[in-house]
Amino acid sequence: MEREFEGSVVVVTGGTRGIGRAIAESFTKEGAKVAAFFVSSDKKAEELKSMGILPVKCDVSNREDVKRAADIVQRELGETNILVNNAGIMYRMALENYEESLLDKMFAVNVKGIINTVLEFLPQLKATRGTIVNIASNAGIGTALEGTTYYAITKAGVIILTRRMAFELGKYGIRVNAVAPGWVETDLAAAGRSLDEIEKIKDFIRSRTMLRMTGLPDHIAPAVLFLASERAKYMTGQVIVVDGGRTDYLTHGI
Repeated sequence: MEREFEGSVVVVTGGTRGIGRAIAESFTKEGAKVAAFFVSSDKKAEELKSMGILPVKCDVSNREDVKRAADIVQRELGETNILVNNAGIMYRMALENYEESLLDKMFAVNVKGIINTVLEFLPQLKATRGTIVNIASNAGIGTALEGTTYYAITKAGVIILTRRMAFELGKYGIRVNAVAPGWVETDLAAAGRSLDEIEKIKDFIRSRTMLRMTGLPDHIAPAVLFLASERAKYMTGQVIVVDGGRTDYLTHGI
């Protein structure tokens, strides 16, 4: 029986850990040839290599680096037809503790990184009438978690980029959608926090989700695969929220 993504070439940025790794592994299990971009997790990259995934060191905030990486993917795997923009960074800070340099770094990766990868992979995606899935966040829609205001700005940018890119690229047959995860147990979510702090965050999230649970990377990957599949071929410009039914949105408006 043929697997769903047999013959597909998939690029996952930030693909060696957390949500990105779950996505890369899921596509591989479904028969795709996968390249996982990473910046610093060399050991994890080697682990993926043993699974048949092509690790490519690439800083998505640097367009020249993305161009180099896109050439490697095309040479090693063929023309990309699925691009998953997952790479992201987060610096937590209260509104009044604003640090411009940290916001600039988040914009460089979370927003400009998507622009860079889409533009450098666009010739391949045009040729394959491919699809793009961006990883946003429910923070970009407006959840009430302390210290994430500036991160939320960048993820709101991902959401509007998704819709604008869907509008601009639809004429080429390219679909662009996004998944907006809620709080997921990853290195990114745990960074800079003690074990006690992490447990308190988990309790907070559980108390504010309809399902009374926190997310795992494997909860997010299926939504990405669905949007990349033929089952979603009449969907573009959409954002699927996967957050356990969060109840603490800041307003009820859209």
